[in-house]
Amino acid sequence: MAELEPATLHNETEAAANGTGKLGNSPEGTALAYGSLLLMALLPIFFGALRSVSCARGKNSSDMPETITSRDAARFPIIASCTLFGLYIFFKIFSQEYINLLLSMYFFILGVLALAHTISPAMNRLLPENFPNRPYQLLFTQGSGESKEEIVNYEFDSRDLVCLAISGVVGVWYLLKKHWIANNLFGLSFALNGVELLHLNNVSTGCILLGGLFVYDIFWVFGTNVMVTVAKSFEAPIKLVFPQDLLEKGLEANNFAMLGLGDIVIPGIFIALLLRFDISLKKNSRTYFYTSFLAYVFGLALTIFVMHTFKHAQPALLYLVPACIGFPLLVALVKGEVTEMFSYESSAELLPHTPRLSHFPVVSGSPVSLAESMQQKPCSPRRRRQLNPSSM
Repeated sequence: MAELEPATLHNETEAAANGTGKLGNSPEGTALAYGSLLLMALLPIFFGALRSVSCARGKNSSDMPETITSRDAARFPIIASCTLFGLYIFFKIFSQEYINLLLSMYFFILGVLALAHTISPAMNRLLPENFPNRPYQLLFTQGSGESKEEIVNYEFDSRDLVCLAISGVVGVWYLLKKHWIANNLFGLSFALNGVELLHLNNVSTGCILLGGLFVYDIFWVFGTNVMVTVAKSFEAPIKLVFPQDLLEKGLEANNFAMLGLGDIVIPGIFIALLLRFDISLKKNSRTYFYTSFLAYVFGLALTIFVMHTFKHAQPALLYLVPACIGFPLLVALVKGEVTEMFSYESSAELLPHTPRLSHFPVVSGSPVSLAESMQQKPCSPRRRRQLNPSSM
């Protein structure tokens, strides 16, 4: 079995070269796998960035996205490292089988919610106007009288139930078969929700976050075996996969190229920030968004090229971070808009008391990042969810 390495684009052809016993694949199959991963990585970034604009313009303060500040970004890699190492110790002590069972149930629930939220806009357009749409509310409180406090206040309707039912079918499919298509449906949903709901408050914060994770990624991938060990120890939709032997074996293929979701979400929230900056300039152009988007394509393609050339898995953020920061900054220098870029405050567009991110997900493929991104408040004005931070 090939190693799955978070924050690393990896394939089992390289694993064969490194002695794990896998046979090589056809050049066509490998190219198809790489191209498919690249396309799947771009979809949640593009559509998540567009949806983040609508999310930021929400009129209800309870529907606002979580905002990452500079302080949060500086602490992010440290807390991520502690969590990652904690998982490493956890898997060394306890049985891997039982932990995987708990993780499967956990990601089954989160995956169903993520996928339902993702397909909800499309389902609202597909269902006929005369569809009997009834509102519902799920409310949990604690205490009584003046001390009563809402734990969960979730509003939904019949259309949402249809989305949940469809997502539930995918969830059962994943739970029973662990099929790569079901894995990708959940993974794409997690990534899109992360880009949509996690907002950087300004470009400086984005540079701090990406810079810190740049060091984090290199250290845990090249400096230790912690990240590899943790990733190999559990099964969860924390990555996108595509079989390199699809042409030979069809849907039953099992020799996968992989991309960690952290390599999508972390650059994605920075690209979404630049889209909101473009809109704030009111010039009817999306220069910085398209520049950073193309920079992401270049960085990921460079990751694939280096990995394929040296036959060794690579931390994708090693190439994505310089590209996603450097290209837009170069454009800002040419256009003389560096001051405007770094003075732009995304949080200024939001209502007062915008919630801040107080719990820090582990990136580069850890399941915690996906769990945290799904525990944010949906942007639809029909929904309202309040979670007790202590439960997180």
